[in-house]
Amino acid sequence: MRVDLETDEVERPLLADSSERNYTTTASNAVNNGDATPPIGTFKRTLGAVDAFGIIISIVVGSGIFTSPGSIDTNVPSPGAALFVWFIGGSLAWMGASSMTELGTSIPGEGGIQPFLQYIFGDVFGFLAAWTWIIAVMPATLAILSIVFIDSIFLAVGALNQQGTIYHKLLSILVLVTISGANSISTKVSTKLSSFFVTTKFLTIIGVVLAGLVVAILHLSRTSWDGPSQDWYTKSWFDFRDTLTPEGSLIHWADVGGWEMMGHYSAALYGALWAYSGWDKAIYVTAELSAPASQLPLAINTGVPIVILCFIAANTAYYILLPWSVVSTTDSVAVSAITRLLGTAAGIIAAVLICLVVAGSLLGNSFVAGRMIVAATNQNWLPRFLGVIGQFGRAHSEQTHTQSVSSDAPINANILSTVLPIIYIVFGNFRALLTFNGLGEYSFFLLTVLGAIILRFREPERRRPYKPFLIVPIIFALVSGFVVIRGALFAPLQAVILISLWVIGVAYYQTWKRWNVWQSR
Repeated sequence: MRVDLETDEVERPLLADSSERNYTTTASNAVNNGDATPPIGTFKRTLGAVDAFGIIISIVVGSGIFTSPGSIDTNVPSPGAALFVWFIGGSLAWMGASSMTELGTSIPGEGGIQPFLQYIFGDVFGFLAAWTWIIAVMPATLAILSIVFIDSIFLAVGALNQQGTIYHKLLSILVLVTISGANSISTKVSTKLSSFFVTTKFLTIIGVVLAGLVVAILHLSRTSWDGPSQDWYTKSWFDFRDTLTPEGSLIHWADVGGWEMMGHYSAALYGALWAYSGWDKAIYVTAELSAPASQLPLAINTGVPIVILCFIAANTAYYILLPWSVVSTTDSVAVSAITRLLGTAAGIIAAVLICLVVAGSLLGNSFVAGRMIVAATNQNWLPRFLGVIGQFGRAHSEQTHTQSVSSDAPINANILSTVLPIIYIVFGNFRALLTFNGLGEYSFFLLTVLGAIILRFREPERRRPYKPFLIVPIIFALVSGFVVIRGALFAPLQAVILISLWVIGVAYYQTWKRWNVWQSR
C-alpha cells in the first residue's frame, strides 16, 4: 500500500493480507477495522520545536546517566571500553532518531513507530508495535524509573539493597501514581513541569562533571593525594582489569572467550541504550507539533548530540570520583560518588537532585505513554473509552454519564499506563527490566528502520522533508540486529516473556478484529 502525500494514491502494504485495507489517516483506519465512528482522541497542534526538544531532553536525560554506568562497567574489561560503549550507544541512538525522523516527516499519523510499520508492513505489524510499547516497553520503563527514584533516596540515607522490600515497592508505586496524576491535569502543566526538570537535569550533570574536573585538577596540582580515588591516575584506562560484580564475584577478562565477550558487550550496550532511550519519543507528539517537517529534525539533531556529550563527560567524572571497583557494584553511581567525595549530607542533596531528574524522566515517559494508548485506540485496537481526551470515563457521544474536567490530557489512558507498570514494580528488578526493555524496543526499532530502507526503493518519489544518507539506517539496522540476537541469547528468560507477549498480542488482535466485524454487522 502506498499513500502519496500529494495525490493520496493507494497501494497495498508489503506483507499485508488481502483483508487489510490501506493506511491513510487515523479515522479511515478506524473504519477499516470495522468501526464507522471517527476517533474521539484528537490533539491540538500546540507544540513547537522547543517543546519537542524539551520532551527529548526530559525523557533521555533521566535515570540512565546516573544508574546505567554500573551495569555497563560490570560487562566491559576497562573504563576506556565503557566510554566507548557510551559513544556507540549515543551514535546508534542518533542514527535511529534520524531514520525515525525521515518516517515521521513523510508518513502521517500518531503513535510513534506504529503508523510507520502499519503503512509499510500492514496492520498486524502496526498493532504489535503498539501492543509491545503499551504492554511491555513503557510499563517496564516507568517501573525502572520509579524503582530508581526510591533507590536513590534509600542509598543516600545508607539503606542498601532495599529493592526487594515491600516498602521500596510501595513507595515506587506512590511516586508513579503522583507523576501520572500531574500528567492528567493538562498538556500545558506537563510541558511547564518538563521545562523545569530539563533545567534541573543539566544543572545536576554539570555539577557531577565539575566535581570530577575539580578533583582531577587538585590531584594533578599536589605531590600527595588522599582524595576519593587514585585509580584514574595510577591505572590504565584501557588495560584489562578484574571486575567485581554486584553479586560479589570477579570476572577475569583475560579468561573470557570471544563469544562470551560479545555477550558481555551486548549487555553493556543495553545499559547504554537504556540511558539514551527516549530519542524516539518526539515522534509520538508529531501530531501535536505545529510544523513537524522542520521542528522534528531540529529538535532531534540538537537534542541527541548534546545528550551524548553530557553522558560521556559525566561518566568520565564518575571514573575520576570513584574507585573503579565501586562503579560496577552500584546502581546509583552518582549518589555514591558525591557521598564518597563530600559526605552523607552532600549525598542526600545529590539524591534529591537526581530524584528531580528521574521525576522529569518519569513525567516525560508518562506523558508519552498515555498518547500511545490514545493512538492505538484511534486505530480501534483498544476499547474506545481509552481514547477519550479531557474526561474520566466514557465520551458524551457514547450516551454514558461522565464527569467533565478542565483538561486536554488523556485521563483514561493515563490510568491504564499507571496500572500496568505497577505489575512490573511488584515482580521485577532494575537489571532484569533493563534487558527486557532493550529487547522490546530494539526488536521494533530494527523492523522500523528496515522498513525505512525498503520504502526508499519501493517509493523513491515519496516526499521526504528530512532524508539522511542511506548508510545511516543501514548501520543502525546492522548494529540493532546484533544487539537483539545476542541480547536474546544472553537473557533467554526475558526473550521468552517478550515472545509470549507477542503471541498473546496476535491472538488478541485477531479476536478483537472479529469482534468489531461482528458488531458492525
